[in-house]
Amino acid sequence: MKVRYWILLVVSAWLPSSLLAQRPEINYDESKVQPYTLPDPLALDSGRRVTDKETWIEKRRPEILKLFETHVYGKRPGQAPHMSFGQTSIDHLALGGKATRKQVSIYLASENYGTKIDVLVYVPNQAKRPVPAFLVLNFGGNHSVHSDPGIDLSQSWMHVRSGEAVEHRATEKSRGVMKHRWPVEKIISRGYAFTTIYYGDVDPDFDDGFQNGVHPLFYKDGHTQPKPDEWGSIAAWTWGLSRTMDYFEADGDIDSTRVAVLGHSRLGKTALWAAAQDERFAMAISNNSGCGGAALSRRRFGETVEAINTRFPHWFCDNFNNYNGREGELPVDQHMLISLIAPRPVYVASAVEDRWADPQGEFLAAKHASPVYALFGREGVQVESQPAVDEAVMTTIGYHVRAGKHDVMLSDWERYLEFADRHLMESK
Repeated sequence: MKVRYWILLVVSAWLPSSLLAQRPEINYDESKVQPYTLPDPLALDSGRRVTDKETWIEKRRPEILKLFETHVYGKRPGQAPHMSFGQTSIDHLALGGKATRKQVSIYLASENYGTKIDVLVYVPNQAKRPVPAFLVLNFGGNHSVHSDPGIDLSQSWMHVRSGEAVEHRATEKSRGVMKHRWPVEKIISRGYAFTTIYYGDVDPDFDDGFQNGVHPLFYKDGHTQPKPDEWGSIAAWTWGLSRTMDYFEADGDIDSTRVAVLGHSRLGKTALWAAAQDERFAMAISNNSGCGGAALSRRRFGETVEAINTRFPHWFCDNFNNYNGREGELPVDQHMLISLIAPRPVYVASAVEDRWADPQGEFLAAKHASPVYALFGREGVQVESQPAVDEAVMTTIGYHVRAGKHDVMLSDWERYLEFADRHLMESK
């Protein structure tokens, strides 16, 4: 794998991707989308048709999972060899007494710097425990999601410059800078725990040849970077989410059977792949995830496989580069990623002005995953065309396209909470 260095700021993850890269070859004209044929999620490699859920579970699902591992995201390892949990603080009267705030470190090898994931947990005090939870990946450190002064400032690097990590630590100025994305009080008031981890604790978001983050914990036989079919950064971030689920299984306040994983943009891609691999996640929510997330690659609308691999060579496995400009040769497409989550509920959200993420392609991927949900007697997307702006469709698959740009808005959360109420809340 060739190491290519890029200038990437963490703050770039907070901006619309359309502002970060505009290339002449990028298509934003629906009339110029060329005809394409999607691979059939219900056709076994042998050619035989899948007609029942047992065949899907035992044969077809493993086939598709392996294809994504081999050609897109890369295989990831299991648990860290020496993992432990340590609670660093607890406040039973956080948020004006509305919640219990816990901060926990997941130690992956030892208690040395760079080998732990810090988990922030808010549990509603008035709810019967254990409670369902939202688990979100954040871009700026746990302290960025809320202005609560009790949240520890992240000790991970906050940005990189010229491909090299810079020891720039978080300061009070960055506390709560992304709180508009995470309406913690509203989530708590609805009876859910809000939990989050910083993606930079798991793997830095720049092409360092995989020398920082969690990858080196698993190198062996003289290897210094992943093989072409092994995990890139997105798969590493999913690995961190699964380790957080390991912790939830040991936390009596969290109902680990009712956890929704949610991500925005590149972390929306991560949320979908996390739920596809780890069936402990009860729900997945993808917000503006685009190429490599919910959007169909074959449409070549907005961000393409080549564009994403060129700009972010560390996100996917090296084999994904084989499909630069050759999306039609991919043995999978993103409707099959969504189908891997069946029969668990999944929500895909778009934004009208986020054309880089291809809202129409995100809708179509959700719709074309629906036949797999039907095997389980679950309803998928029941409408033929993309719903009107700011109108949601919700069955076991949810979808909406809202007005506005590449971001997570309160209106998105209103939909996610309604969807979670339908699927995660116990009968009252």
